[in-house]
Amino acid sequence: MPTSLFSLFSFKDLVDILLVATLLFYLYRTMKDSGSLDIFVGVLAFVIAWVVMYKIMDMRLIGTIMDKFIDIGLFILVILFQDEIKRFLTELGSRRGLKIFGKLFKSKTEIADSKKWIMPVVYACMNMAKTKTGALIVVQQDIPLTDYERTGDVINANINSRLIENIFFKNSPLHDGALIVAGNQIKSAGCILPVSHDTNIPRYLGLRHRSAKGIAQATDAIAIVVSEETGRISYAHKGELHLNLSSTDLEHALSALVEKE
Repeated sequence: MPTSLFSLFSFKDLVDILLVATLLFYLYRTMKDSGSLDIFVGVLAFVIAWVVMYKIMDMRLIGTIMDKFIDIGLFILVILFQDEIKRFLTELGSRRGLKIFGKLFKSKTEIADSKKWIMPVVYACMNMAKTKTGALIVVQQDIPLTDYERTGDVINANINSRLIENIFFKNSPLHDGALIVAGNQIKSAGCILPVSHDTNIPRYLGLRHRSAKGIAQATDAIAIVVSEETGRISYAHKGELHLNLSSTDLEHALSALVEKE
């Protein structure tokens, strides 16, 4: 009597497939956010070819050669993608998993508290856009920004629009760096952020926009930019840069992001 396909497929195999699919999804998302998706697809295609030729078709010679590349390539990938690996592990150990569960029990008061920073930031950006005052504001989400806070000057003040505008006033010593907001407080100003080297960023955009995308690639933070040249407002989140927003568009986008998180 022929063996049924379902008899060969156990619950353990199902869990194994789901774990691999979840791992590939998180790797895909991390690589996409960092602008390294093409390399991820290339590596995945190489691994699939190795499995088919060496493990399934039993092609010993080509399989052995590819096996050596796999051994050496693992160390090369760790070196090339150390920032992406760090972000992946940080996200894995962050509060995101617990937060998804906690959403079920989140009260309206807690949701309102998580949005308190939005209007002061929007008002400040609206006023700075009118005077073409350059600004870069980073709002912490699940992944802590402590390392970046230490690169600037500690403020630890309640967030308000006038304070934000004064920090980014052109004669202020802190106007060139980034301002970091966490827990409805301004934590630090004049902070240094990683710069994105994504070649898809338009050339007319300056260092603030590249830094905004850089921190959005390295963490899950929301980075808001006011252009010093045009006065236009943009924001970056999860590796994506959204350009030329009105103050109303910014408010709606930030509210949607907070509710989604």
